Amino acid sequence: MKIIQNLFMMLLALVFIVSCSTSNNKQEETLKNMDEKAKGTETITERPQYVISVSVGNKPLGDIEIELFPDVAPKHVANFDSLVSVKFYDGTAFHRVIPGFMIQGGDPNSKDKPQETWGFGSPDQTRVPAEFNKTKHARGIISAARSQDPNSATSQFFIMHANAPHLDGQYTAYGQVTKGLEVVDEVCKLPLGGPQGSSPAEKVSMKIVKK
Repeated sequence: MKIIQNLFMMLLALVFIVSCSTSNNKQEETLKNMDEKAKGTETITERPQYVISVSVGNKPLGDIEIELFPDVAPKHVANFDSLVSVKFYDGTAFHRVIPGFMIQGGDPNSKDKPQETWGFGSPDQTRVPAEFNKTKHARGIISAARSQDPNSATSQFFIMHANAPHLDGQYTAYGQVTKGLEVVDEVCKLPLGGPQGSSPAEKVSMKIVKK
């Protein structure tokens, strides 16, 4: 009888140990999932920041500080970030300027190719699918330039000089200027010319670094 009682007590202890172990494993798994979810939320809500240093000829014009929106256009933000990391934008130009509308740049052709090729991009560039969102194309918003194909965005972007509601939902807005809008204003005051009459007479080049 004592032997049976001892066996029963050992069995209860074993069940308790297994139960505690299972409970601890579940708790650890839950904490891990919560931690991963928190990290994921942090990644989505964190807005990466960059500085665009603008020059006219060899003369610095000023800095435009920007932040991007990975929560609404993650593919465009990732593309921009990857290009900045390899210094892709350094030496490219703001080749298209329309005062009261926007300034556009980021074409690799504007580094060292003839001006008539600026704005056409390179056929080997990675295309980014459209990520249309509810962000309004207001002054200071950064959006992806593209052709008539909604999924043809590459490296080129434009900064809104003024509000343009007709672009809302038609182009992918993925960032905004946080400081330096006066530099955009100065670019819009420059003499224009070129093949289409919208290129600054003197090259407006950029250099972009991550903060």
